[in-house]
Amino acid sequence: MGKLAFNKTYFLLFVFLFITETFIAIYFKDGFIRHTFGDYLVVILIYCFIKSLIDIEPLKLGIAVLLFAFTIELLQLANILSVLNLQDNQLVKLVLGSTFQITDLIAYTLGVITVILIEYKIYKLWID
Repeated sequence: MGKLAFNKTYFLLFVFLFITETFIAIYFKDGFIRHTFGDYLVVILIYCFIKSLIDIEPLKLGIAVLLFAFTIELLQLANILSVLNLQDNQLVKLVLGSTFQITDLIAYTLGVITVILIEYKIYKLWID
């Protein structure tokens, strides 16, 4: 897979995105920014967190993050919070979400595509 290697740049990006996501969660209770842009950013946040700890090829990590996000979303479709009796836990609802939305899958996909395109654009600039 990849090797353990701390990357300060990706960690700082992760921290910035975490603060941004927290700001969105606190100040945007509904609408496009909360429900779509937040989902777009969350896969980038996860990507940056993992990339800050593991040196891994961008496409492999992007696919793994996308599969993880899709799995969480499909668990919402299966009403996993009720199955686990966590439907009243606000933190779990915030982190995992509580309702399936096809638009979330689109937002996750666009977020991962964005990261991969940026990664390969940067890589191309460095080797040219």
